[in-house]
Amino acid sequence: MTQDDNAAFPHGQIPGSLELAFVGDSVYDLFVRSQLVRRGGKVNELNRLAVRKVSAHGQSESLTRVKQLLTEEEKAVVRRAHNAKQTPTKHADAHEYKDATALEALIGYLYLTDRRERLEEILAAAAGEE
Repeated sequence: MTQDDNAAFPHGQIPGSLELAFVGDSVYDLFVRSQLVRRGGKVNELNRLAVRKVSAHGQSESLTRVKQLLTEEEKAVVRRAHNAKQTPTKHADAHEYKDATALEALIGYLYLTDRRERLEEILAAAAGEE
């Protein structure tokens, strides 16, 4: 992370992994839902597909798709988030939950540091639309 990346945050520090994931979760959810609506279909089916894609399992698969594309800086964000202390939901596999948090943190990081072009690349790759 560069000095300029941190300038927009209080005290010049990037938010923690879970805060990045908090933002990234919403960005990813909006991206997935927007893509589904563009394809068309009934709302019940769109919702079912969205829930599957934004689940811990779906996001873990998405992280696997993007890992080879990441810069060292992005890998550090993913690694830090993957290692963050958290308690998975009772319906999620612990490893998949950590992967999902890592993907969300990466997306939140790119969004909050205003790297829109890179964010779009990562979102497309995560969705399998390379």
